[in-house]
Amino acid sequence: MESLSPVIGQKAILQTINNTNHNHFLTSVTVRNLNRDCRRLRIRVVSKNGDAAGAGAAGGGIDSSDPDWKLKYQKEFEARFSIPHINDVFHDAVSYPSTFCLKMRTPITEKFAEGYPSDEKWHGYINNNDRVLLKVINYSSATSAGAECIDSNCSWVEQWVHRAGPREKIYFKPEEVKAAIVTCGGLCPGLNDVIRQIVITLEIYGVTRIVGIPFGYRGFSEEDLAEMPLSRKVVQNVHLSGGSLLGVSRGGPKVSDIVDSIQERGINMLFVLGGNGTHAGANAIHDECRKRRIKVAVVGVPKTIDNDIMLMDKTFGFDTAVEEAQRAINSAYIEAHSAYRGIGIVKLMGRSSGFIAMQASLASGQIDICLIPEVPFNLHGPHGVLRHLKYLLETKGSAVVCAAEGAGQGFLEKTNAKDASGNAVLGDFGVYLQQEVKKYFKELGETADVKYIDPTYMIRACRANASDGILCTVLGQNAVHGAFAGYSGITVGICNTHYVYFPIPEVISKPRVVDPNSRMWHRCLTSTGQPDFI
Repeated sequence: MESLSPVIGQKAILQTINNTNHNHFLTSVTVRNLNRDCRRLRIRVVSKNGDAAGAGAAGGGIDSSDPDWKLKYQKEFEARFSIPHINDVFHDAVSYPSTFCLKMRTPITEKFAEGYPSDEKWHGYINNNDRVLLKVINYSSATSAGAECIDSNCSWVEQWVHRAGPREKIYFKPEEVKAAIVTCGGLCPGLNDVIRQIVITLEIYGVTRIVGIPFGYRGFSEEDLAEMPLSRKVVQNVHLSGGSLLGVSRGGPKVSDIVDSIQERGINMLFVLGGNGTHAGANAIHDECRKRRIKVAVVGVPKTIDNDIMLMDKTFGFDTAVEEAQRAINSAYIEAHSAYRGIGIVKLMGRSSGFIAMQASLASGQIDICLIPEVPFNLHGPHGVLRHLKYLLETKGSAVVCAAEGAGQGFLEKTNAKDASGNAVLGDFGVYLQQEVKKYFKELGETADVKYIDPTYMIRACRANASDGILCTVLGQNAVHGAFAGYSGITVGICNTHYVYFPIPEVISKPRVVDPNSRMWHRCLTSTGQPDFI
C-alpha cells in the first residue's frame, strides 16, 4: 500500500470534477453571460444523461421514459447512502442495551449490561430507520436559480439520509473500548471543542481508555510521538483556546502501517477530524480494517474552514472564519476610506471554493469587489477589475476588494509543487493583485494608495465562536453515538438543520463549490454592485 499522501491528495478528491459543470466555472475565461451559460450547461447535463449537476445525482444515466425510473433512482440512492455497519462483516456481532441514558445519571459500573437502572423506559433514542430529507426545494424548472435537477423536467424525488444520534442498542462494551482521536490537516477554529465533546460523551457511555494521537496520522508511526491520555479533567477548558490540543500535520505513513499501529495499540474506536483529504484517509483505514476483519469503528468529523465538503449545510470553523474576517475587512475599509484614493485588498481562505469570501463580503457590507475561484474574471481590459477600480475611485473616492486565495490562479505561474497532503501549492494572488493595481495606476499617472491585508493565520488560530461551539458540541456527541451504534466509515454532518450520518465516499467525491447561479452569489453581487468582469 502507498502512503496516505496520495490517498488524501487533490487527485483523489477532484477525480470527478472535470466531468461536472464546476470545471466550466473554474477554468473558462470566455463566457459572455455567466448566468445564461450556467443554465444552458445545466440543462445540457440533465438532458444528456439525466444526472443532476449537484449532490444526489445517480452514478449511471436515468431513463426518464421508464415509468418506474423514480423508484429505481430512489433505490440506487438508498444503496449509495447506506452507511456501513459492524454487522456487515461480523454477522454474529452482539448488541447490548445502551449505557447512554439521560433519564437517571447513576454512575456506570462494571456490570453495565442492563444499562442505567430506571423505572421508566427512556425515549431519547434514535430509531435506525429515522431519516432526514437531503433536498428541501422542489425546483419547477432547470432554469431556476441554483436548480439541481435529476431529469429535464426537474421532477421531485425524495432523497433520504440517516439521522444521527444515540441508539438503544450498542455494539461495543464500554469497558472494552479504547478510543483514539486524531486531528489532521491545518488548524481550524473548533478543533478543541470537538475533542472535548468526544471525550465527555465517551465517558458518559462508560469508556475509561481514551487517547489522543499527536500530530495527525504521522502520530501512528513516529516513535517519539507518544499517545496522549485524555479525560474530562484534561479537556475541561481546552475549548477556551484555539488550535488543537493534539497538534496537526499533513500527510502520513502507509495505510497498512496505520492499521498495524491501531492493532498494536488495541484501538477499536477511531475519531478522525479533518477535511476531504483526511476523510479519504479515514475511509482507506476503514476499508483496510474490514479487509483484515478487525472490529474497529472509524468515524469522521468534517473539519474545513473553507466549507467545501459536499452535502452539508456547513462545517465547523466556517462561521468563526466569516466573523473574524470582518475585522480584516473593516480595517481595509478604514484604511481605504481614510486615504486619498485609497484601495484596500483583503485575501481570505478558499482554495477551490469562495464561501468565506462570499459570506464575509455579504456580512460586512463594505466590499466593492468579491473575487472567488468559481467565477472567472479579467483584470485588464474595458470590463476588467482594474478598470472598475478606476471607476470606483472616480465616483466613491475609495474601494475595497475581497479575494479568495484560490481566485485568479490562471494569472500566476504554476509551479506544480505539492504540499504534504498532495494539494497543489497555490500562487499568492493577493500579492499579485496588489502589485497589478499599483502598476496600473502608476502607468495611468494617477494616485492610488493600496493597502493589503492577509489575516489567514490569525483566523485559523482563533477559538470557535458561539455558533461553531454549538455545532462542534453536537458533532462530537453524534460521532460517539455513531461509533457505539456500530457504524464505521461514516462522517457526521448537519443537513437542513438536522444532524445526519453520511458514508464517507459520498462526501469526498468532489469538493463543494459556490454555484455562480445560486441565490447566495446573486445576493453577494447585489451587495457589492460589481459588474461582470468578462
